This record gives sequence, C-alpha cells and structure tokens, in this order.
Amino acid sequence: MPPDLLARVPAEQRGPGLGRDAVRLLVSRGSTEVSLHAFRELPELLRAGDVLVVNTSATLAAAVDARLGGEAVVVHFSTRGDRGYPGTESGGGRWSVELRTPAGGGTTGPRAGGPAGSVAQLPGGHHLVLEEPLAAGADRLWWARPSTDDVPGLLRAYGRPIRYAYTERDQPLSAYQTVFAVPRADGAGSAEMPSAGRPFTAELVARLVSRGVQFAPLTLHAGVASQEAHEPPYPERYEVPAATAWLVNAARATGGRVIAVGTTAVRALESAADPRGAVRPAAGWTELVVTPERGVRVVDGLLTGLHEPEASHLLMLEAVAGRAAVELGYAEAVARLCLWHEFGDVHLLLKDESSH
Repeated sequence: MPPDLLARVPAEQRGPGLGRDAVRLLVSRGSTEVSLHAFRELPELLRAGDVLVVNTSATLAAAVDARLGGEAVVVHFSTRGDRGYPGTESGGGRWSVELRTPAGGGTTGPRAGGPAGSVAQLPGGHHLVLEEPLAAGADRLWWARPSTDDVPGLLRAYGRPIRYAYTERDQPLSAYQTVFAVPRADGAGSAEMPSAGRPFTAELVARLVSRGVQFAPLTLHAGVASQEAHEPPYPERYEVPAATAWLVNAARATGGRVIAVGTTAVRALESAADPRGAVRPAAGWTELVVTPERGVRVVDGLLTGLHEPEASHLLMLEAVAGRAAVELGYAEAVARLCLWHEFGDVHLLLKDESSH
C-alpha cells in the first residue's frame, strides 16, 4: 500500500465547504470496463428499480483504556456473546474483546490476548475477566466477562471509536456514524463503522429516491476487524426484516439490481437467501464467509471501500464481480490516486450483465 493513498481524515475535513460525499467513486462493470466519478454522480449511475441494501447498525465507542496488572492496554469490545453464539454453550454475559498496546498519539499496536483468568481494570470501578480465546489456536480475540451487564453504558461513558494508525487524529463518534445508523434500545451496535455507507448524505438519499432507487435496510453488527492478520470474519449477529426480503425479491423478479452497500450487507443478505437466491426474513448469528467458490446468490453489485491487498474481503469482491474486474479496478485505483480505508474513496462493482 502506497502510504500517501491512505485516507487520514474524513472527506469533510479536507477543505472548506466539503461534505461526506466529497469522495470519488470507482465503477467496475464486468472484467473490461472501469471508470472514475464523483460519488455525487451515483444517482445517474443507477436505474429506477434498483435496490440499495444498507446496514443500519450504529457504531459503538468500542475502545476503552484499561490496566492489566501493571500494563496499560486498550480493550476493543467486539461482539456480545449472547446465547446462541455458534460453538459456545456458555450463554450470555460474555463479550469477545481484543487487547491492544497503546502506541502513542491515540493509536494502538497488536497484542496477544490473555492469559486466562487475568483481570483488566476498567474505568468507573469495573473490570473484565479474560476466560479463553474465541477460537482454538488464535490469540487475538478472547472471551471475557465484564463485571457490569451494561457494557453499552460503559462504552457511552468511557469509550471512544476504534482508531487505526493511518488516521491523523481522534475523531468524535459522530464521524463514524452513517446516515443509515439507527440506535438500538439495547445499545447493540458495531465495533467498527459499516463504512461503505459513510459518503451518503440525506440530500443524496433524496436524489436517489427521486430517481426510483429504493433502499432496503438490514442489520449486521460488525465485530473488530483483523487489521494486521487479515483473518476472515467471525460470527456476527444479523437481522433481515420481512420488508427487506420482500423488496429484494420483488426487484429480482422485475429486473432491478440488488446492490449491497458494504461487505456487511452482503454477508447478512446472502445469509438469508436460499440456494435459488430467494431471500427470507432471518435473524440470528451468521458464520457465512463469501468466497468465489461459494459465490453470491442475491447481490448484483457491491458498493464498498478500497481494501488492503491482504484483506479477506477481496474474496467477496471476487465472488460478486470476478477476479479480473477486481484486479482492473484496483490497478485503476492506484493509478488515479484513490484513497483507501473508512474515510477514503469507494468502489462500485457490478456484475457483467452481458454474460446473463
């Protein structure tokens, strides 16, 4: 990754008069066509009858300073391990967490979790007992039991958004919320922003609706990404409501395209689809990892950020548009100096309709 292509601040902070939508939009159509646009041109690039599937999960202030013995650590709260989490019989009350080492300037570096039984002291007199790794043979994410049932309240009082070293400075939580975010009564949300939705503004949504583009909401609460190791995603909680299933199935029946806004939307929607691509209302935990071998059954396109070369998400992009389209798009992104990561430019990958 050329370091000068990392988006270090949000688009609206790069100059006077700029908004969230002041990013660029790379469009890949099939394996031979790629073009670069302003994101504000999105309404002209879609068609009446297309459906944009958006993730309404709100972003949590999931990073909390703590002490483990005499060591300063940062705890990233990833996923609430409610009853029904795949592979665990422990019931509720636990959270998967990532321990990080403070690296100065508000950023952190990787650190192994554990050891089992150790206690992290949290602000407000709370603590966290580390129990076991989330997966055998992995030490990044651990199951931990907080001393409080109200972890969302703890995060509201003492947390801040998870931030990575390529960003220039801390940002308020509002910078990590999308226009689609809906706060939940139980405080549930995503440890990291569903960032493909970030460039959308209320004005742009209104323009899309006026052109006959529909929005279908779903929820997937994203856990903490594997910034250094690029592991595939762990199980995540999701919900596809009946209205969204109906909208998606109607679009597919009438020639509209189903375009997922973000990899989280793909994971949730594909988890709710049968082998023929019909979507049903669904809720629970998904372990689905979308790869070229598995393919996609529902989505015709994906709007997503630009991912690092080692990222497991690139397999999902290949599943949607094919390897040649991904390679062509990324070569163009580098040549045109597009910006990577959650504050960067975005990439719309569309299936090659001529092959249908």
